[in-house]
Amino acid sequence: MLELLWPWALTLAPLPLLYRWLRKPAEVQLRALRAPLLANAAGEASSTATNSLRKSLLLSALWLIWLSALLAVSRPIWIGEPVALPTNGRDILLAVDISGSMEREDMQLNGEFVNRLVAVKAVVGDFVIERQGDRLGLILFGEKAYLQTPLTFDRKTMQTLLYEAQLGFAGNGTAIGDAIGLSVKRLQERPENHRVVILLTDGANNAGELDPLKAAELASRAKVKIYTIGIGAEAMETRSLFGTRVTNPSADLDEKTLNGIADATGGKFFRARNPQELTEIYRELNRLEPIEQDAETIRPVAALYHWPLALAFALSLLIALFTVSSNGIRRSNA
Repeated sequence: MLELLWPWALTLAPLPLLYRWLRKPAEVQLRALRAPLLANAAGEASSTATNSLRKSLLLSALWLIWLSALLAVSRPIWIGEPVALPTNGRDILLAVDISGSMEREDMQLNGEFVNRLVAVKAVVGDFVIERQGDRLGLILFGEKAYLQTPLTFDRKTMQTLLYEAQLGFAGNGTAIGDAIGLSVKRLQERPENHRVVILLTDGANNAGELDPLKAAELASRAKVKIYTIGIGAEAMETRSLFGTRVTNPSADLDEKTLNGIADATGGKFFRARNPQELTEIYRELNRLEPIEQDAETIRPVAALYHWPLALAFALSLLIALFTVSSNGIRRSNA
């Protein structure tokens, strides 16, 4: 859609006509040309016709230059179709435990027992795709914590990098405090009301330099909300030479500390004993941290003033060249 930002500039179009009407005509005295009668008649007829055509073309060109200049001054713009911007959603960091204990196969997925990390990938991968409008990032931690994906709107790449996470790449320990500290560092420059961390682990803090509860205090001061998820079955049958016995594969899970982290930051602690419960937890997180639905739109604007300005400049050059060539012809004829 074409618009003029300063349309009032076009009201100056009649100004040259007004000037010609108000000015006094100059008195011109012409000397009589003495020549033979026939030659004089033929020369005047051709000269008058040529001069009249040149004058008409010159006036038309000057008018076009004037109107083009006014059109450029009126600042024409082209407004394109509406383009949706990313919604103003949350800044969410997913901190996922990839220590050696996540290799325990106590999660039943599609009728088969799989390890805990495989179940996490299946559920959290869907969560990532659903969070349209949020900036998502991924922190993987074991004995050390490192940023796998910085905050981004690219959910597909984020999902791919989550799927590529491998057990033991960060060591066999569990540095929960360091993972929180790294999350706070990455979120502290983001808007205050949208800083969220979802931390998932199956054990207790036994590595790293930062105590988890101290890290939670830092997160609280930085206005970072942390949701903690403890994953792992509570009962599992194991067979041995002496028969079948029931064990608790999540005996090492420190629920008290995970609860303390969530309480200190205004979040919530969840317990996932199987993939179904983990899916419900992430549905609850979608409810607690709703996705912004009202997307902002903009219309791209392109300035067009240079086109009429270029036309005026080109016509000015043509007039200048025409004037120079006409003067040269007259001098040669003289």
